[in-house]
Order: sequence, then C-alpha cells, then structure tokens
Amino acid sequence: MVQKINIEGHDAYCKALEEHKGKTLFALFCGNEDPATGKSWCPDCVVAEPVVERNLKHVPDDAVLIHCSVGDRPYWKDQNNAFRTDPKLKLKSVPTLMKVGTPQRLEEEQCTKDDLIQMLFED
Repeated sequence: MVQKINIEGHDAYCKALEEHKGKTLFALFCGNEDPATGKSWCPDCVVAEPVVERNLKHVPDDAVLIHCSVGDRPYWKDQNNAFRTDPKLKLKSVPTLMKVGTPQRLEEEQCTKDDLIQMLFED
C-alpha cells in the first residue's frame, strides 16, 4: 500500500523529499483547503483529488505520495513564490501530479484523467 503524506508549504515539501530519499516519490500539489468549506480554493483540485485517490492502486507498493498544499490563492498567484521559482519544481499550475526526479508530470485537467494518472503511476 502506498504511503501518503499530507503537508503544507515548500519547506515541508523539501523536508519530506529528504526523509524519503531513495524511494519512488510522487507529489500532488493542490491549493490549500478553505477552512469554511473544507475544500480547496482551486476548483480543478477539488475535481482531481478523488481521481488521483482512486488510482493509487496503480502505485508501486514501496512508493510515497506527498500531497502538498501550495498555500492560499494570493500566495499561489505570486509569480515569485517558492513553488514557482524552485528549479526542480517550476510549478505553473495546480493541480500538478508528478513523479519526483523525472520530467513526468500531469497538470490541471490532465489530473482528472484516469488513463493518464495510471500511466504516470505505473511507468
């Protein structure tokens, strides 16, 4: 069974990478939850999260999925935020699902397509 880690922020993401070095890592970046609604401020993330969740059965057993919240909407919209400027990430959109350490990534509506998610997880 895949290990899932829920974290918030760029520093926590970097720490999680360090703690799980040597494992197959996947990362799902989404907007933070709005405390009032319990849902992400990002409507695409709200749609994508359950699709990614139901495809976790395709992830190798020893893999780790890091579910990382990128912050509130104003922070995300800032072009100089750490998620956008990190040379290893260069995030352009949320949701983004990626296999860490590879160029493989799915962005926005791609994260709602079962076949694409399965290919990313199984490759």
